[in-house]
Amino acid sequence: MRLIQISDCHLLADPEGSSRKGFPLRQLHDVVERARALRPDVLLVTGDIAQDETSVAYRHASQVFSSLGCPWFWIPGNHDQPALMAEWQPFHEEIDLGDWRVLLLNSRISGQPGGELGQDQLQRLAWQLEVDDRPALIALHHPPLDVGSVWMDAIGLKDRDALWQTLSPYPQVKALICGHIHQAFAAWQGVVAVYGCPATSDQFLAGSHEFATDEASRPGLRVIDLRGERLSTWIERVDL
Repeated sequence: MRLIQISDCHLLADPEGSSRKGFPLRQLHDVVERARALRPDVLLVTGDIAQDETSVAYRHASQVFSSLGCPWFWIPGNHDQPALMAEWQPFHEEIDLGDWRVLLLNSRISGQPGGELGQDQLQRLAWQLEVDDRPALIALHHPPLDVGSVWMDAIGLKDRDALWQTLSPYPQVKALICGHIHQAFAAWQGVVAVYGCPATSDQFLAGSHEFATDEASRPGLRVIDLRGERLSTWIERVDL
């Protein structure tokens, strides 16, 4: 089973609109073409699909994602408008992949760059894990631990400690994947792996004290292969 993660597209209604360093829709097309060559079974988009809060931006996204020809799912990021997203694709709380499950969390707080899951969502997550012990991959937009950039760590997941406490009784949780950080990232929280993903739009400079883009890096995606109870993952990038 092959899952492709892409994230942080920051699309605009104008298909030729530009970002700080590039052209978001053009770059998304390039990343999805790379994904197509990797023959995914499922596509998962971990938030910040639109930058300008327009339904047209989500229409662009939906058309590009649907062109892959495999099931695709998304969760909102801090820049997103969930009501507009739902016009084009409904939200899901879980993806059943047979031997594995992917549990989708919404960490968006309206009007704020940082994220939070909240007690109700964490209680539901505990119930989902209690009733099914298949290996689980958890996806959310905001990183559930520090990534080493002062400014980014200030706008991560506020209730990360509560999340890890919720997960601690459930050894079937093998990894968490997130967006938001616009860079490749891998770390461990105990025995659980945490992976970040490059953006399809601008890349952020790792380890920076203040906001900075990484002009040497390129848009990309994360590949996640699930075989038995084993997970393997790597980053693929595209040339601009």
